[in-house]
Order: sequence, then C-alpha cells, then structure tokens
Amino acid sequence: MNAVNYLELSKAQLLSCQSELQKKYENYVNEKLKLDMSRGKPAGTQLDLVNGILDTLDSYITVDGTDARNYGLLDGIPEAKKLFSDLLGIPVEKIIIGGNSSLNMMYDTIVRHYIFGTQGHTPWKDLPKVKFLCPAPGYDRHFAICEELGIEMINIPMHEDGPDMDLVEKLVADDDSVKGIWCVPLYSNPQGICYSDRVVERLASMKTAAPDFRIFWDNAYGVHHIYSEEKLADIFELCEKAGNPDRPIYFFSTSKITFPGAGIALEASSLPNIREYKKHMSIQTIGPDKLNQLRTVRYLKDAEGVRSHMRKLAKELKPKFDIVLNTLERELGGTGLATWTSPKGGYFVAVDTLENCAKETVELAKNAGVKLTGAGATFPYRKDPRDTNIRIAPTYPTVEELKKAMELFCVCVQLAGVRKLLAEKQ
Repeated sequence: MNAVNYLELSKAQLLSCQSELQKKYENYVNEKLKLDMSRGKPAGTQLDLVNGILDTLDSYITVDGTDARNYGLLDGIPEAKKLFSDLLGIPVEKIIIGGNSSLNMMYDTIVRHYIFGTQGHTPWKDLPKVKFLCPAPGYDRHFAICEELGIEMINIPMHEDGPDMDLVEKLVADDDSVKGIWCVPLYSNPQGICYSDRVVERLASMKTAAPDFRIFWDNAYGVHHIYSEEKLADIFELCEKAGNPDRPIYFFSTSKITFPGAGIALEASSLPNIREYKKHMSIQTIGPDKLNQLRTVRYLKDAEGVRSHMRKLAKELKPKFDIVLNTLERELGGTGLATWTSPKGGYFVAVDTLENCAKETVELAKNAGVKLTGAGATFPYRKDPRDTNIRIAPTYPTVEELKKAMELFCVCVQLAGVRKLLAEKQ
C-alpha cells in the first residue's frame, strides 16, 4: 500500500510529488508501449482452450432427427435448449436459441416492442415518450440501443447489492412511460456487482405504472466465476410468484465461453412472450445456424461440461485479476486518489478516481500507449456526471503486458489526482 495520503499534503509537497510522477510518466512514454485494455476480449490463450470445438461435427443430425445443414428449427436445436435449461435452471419451453450474439437478440426484442408493441399494448413508437432505467455504471452497448431508438435513459445509481431500488420503485410506480430496465445481475459490467436476493425480489414484485414494463436480464457472466461462485435468485420464479410472469426477458451467450463471434445466444421469457417473439422471427429468418449450435453442444456436452470448462477459464483469468487488484492496492491504496471494486467473477474491475479526473487519466494512459475504455462510456449518453469511473478490462493482455499497463495506469491516476488537488489550492 502506498503510504502517501495525497489529500493531506501541502501545496509544496504536492508539487514535489507531481514532479516525481511526471518523470515516471515520461519514462513510460519513452517506452512507446502499445497495449489494449479497452474491451473485454478473451486472450488467445483462452481461445486455445476451446480449439477442440472445431473438430466435433462427425454427423449433422440432431436428437430429433433434423438435418442441421438444412432449414428448420426456428427456435434452436433441442439439445442446445436442454443444455442451457440444465445449466441455467430455465424450462426448455421458455428458451429460444439464436445466432452468435445475445446483443443482437436484445436489439431485436426492443425493436419489436418499439414497432409492434407487446401482448396487445401500444407500440412504443406511437407513444409521446419512452424511458428506460439504466443502472450506471453499466454496459455501453445497452445504452447505445436506447440512444439509437430515441428512448430516454435515466441513470440509476448502483449499490453494493445492485441498483438503487428505492429510486427504481418510485420511478416505475409514478410514470407509465418507463418501459424497462437494463440489468447485468451477476458480476455486473463494469463493477462486478452481484444482485442480492432482496433486490431481485423487489424487481420482480414492484408495482409499475406501465403494464408492459420489462426487465432486460442480461446474465452475460452467469457462469464466469473466478474467486467464488456467487448465486443469483431466480427472476422467473419470483416474477411468477408476484403475478408478473411476462416481465423478465433473459439473455445469455457463449461468446466468452467458446469463441466470440462464433458462440450461440439464448433468449428466454414467459410462454406468451416466446410465442409472440417466434411469430416475428418467422418473418425474419427460416432458421438459425444449427451447425454452430450442434458443434457447441457436442463440445460442451452438458451443464457439468460447461462448469468444468469455466473452471479452466477461471484458472486462466485469476492471475490477471490478481495483478489488477494487487497493483491497485500497492500503488493506490491509502492515497485517497481512487477506490475500486473487487469482483468475485466476470470480466472487469471498476476504478473511481477523484471527481473530474477520469477523462484526464484515460487520456494520459492513451498518450503513453495504453488504450482504456473511454471515460464516460459506462454511462448513458457517455456522460459520467462526476467524471470518475474507469473500466479496467484485464482479459486480453498477456500477464507481462498487464503488469506494465497497470503500473502505468496507477501513475496516470496519481498524476491526474495531484494536478486536481494542486488546482484546488490555487
């Protein structure tokens, strides 16, 4: 832990620290680094663990006798449905297996609600205003969907156990233009927060002014345990118990389990919702890539096969998360310049700088050859109201690259923070 608490230093002491930090920073600049921590991409070593998936197709016939090379099975092959049903605890009949992207399925689902409405309710495009609740920091691509469609986004602060439910409950109860909420409930992007049972229960049972209010439940990291296996309450069970069976729309994919761009995605919801979605899908496509679904299932085999594979991935990822968390503690602990999350799984670590320092930190890192997720990207409209949040994505760099990148990152946090403190003493 860094013993210097910068918040307690005099102007003269801060000037001295600034000079030392500037020298450190310039040394990194002179190294001409070219490192990327901007997106949650698997490293090549992760992908190598799955190469066997390319050699699994010795037959093309599914368990129900369908030739996977041909048209058909609009909602996915039965063995894929069973695998994810067993893995995620979702009834087979509530599942649609899609293409390679759960984000694609999220986009399509929101667009369907926008154009056609759902369960007989007014299409969102015909309403004077449509709003979505956006727990933030959150996933930038969720926010991009809303922004493209002109859906107004409302920031919802995140607590240690999930979104601020007092605010959520108030907003949905008072305003029928609030039509949905984005949720990454397990190891959230970017903070790694796990929703508590109580938060999930409140989401399921809360009274909403909009009868067509929907929870977009993006469980992207549902099996991405690293340090411990955190549990998540069953959103379907709780919604049904509360009399809101149509409320949750669940998404999952293997994009970070097998190969990005060559995984398979899942959407699940109530039977009425599934029937409605399949009706629209029948206009959009005649059938998905069943060969990819088939090879995925044959490689992973069953739910325990997925869990076994994820344990291998955890061994690959843990040293990288250790580097991030240990470096943050060693270089920034006790400085007063930053706080950070310590997730138990997922793909990211979130760092909060002093106010109005995140953009400068990211720019300093960029100029020294380390690319980070843009400051503000984790908020609707890319506007972090306090300019503090930075998403660290440790998965893609090698261990040695990550060590270097994190050391530089901590210098940038300190330099930006000291500059701010000096400006306040003018």
